[in-house]
Amino acid sequence: MSFTHFNKQGHGQMINVSDKEVTSRKAVAQAVITPNKETYQAILDQRLKKGDVLAVAQIGGIMAVKKTSELIPMAHPLILNGINIEFEMLDESHSIRIMCTVRCEGKTGVEMEALTGASVCALTIYDMAKSMDPSMRIDQIFLLEKEGGKSNHYVRHET
Repeated sequence: MSFTHFNKQGHGQMINVSDKEVTSRKAVAQAVITPNKETYQAILDQRLKKGDVLAVAQIGGIMAVKKTSELIPMAHPLILNGINIEFEMLDESHSIRIMCTVRCEGKTGVEMEALTGASVCALTIYDMAKSMDPSMRIDQIFLLEKEGGKSNHYVRHET
């Protein structure tokens, strides 16, 4: 058995994608952060001392997407066409669902970029609100959808 990210000597390598076709790529990933009810409301009302938590988190997520190849050892640097981060406020569970969509025209997918963006966005919310609620939970980090490339279209279906 040969591994794609190891060379013949058993050392790490970034795979060669030069023979792959350039296709339109898209990935959507999510993360969910759950603060306590008081902190959730303070985030919504922009009452935290550090300012607009979601605006800062959105920028943090975008910056993280652009830095993915510096964080994930074998990720290729990509020219990105677009990054969008959206928030869904889940009042019943006082959670914030973060969805990060990344697009490019390239030879490799943008799943890691979308996952990194959603994760760092959640971490930024944690950082901005941790003085009020250090017990916040970050979970449900996963790929929701991907398009493009050899395997083409994937949509996560809950089981």
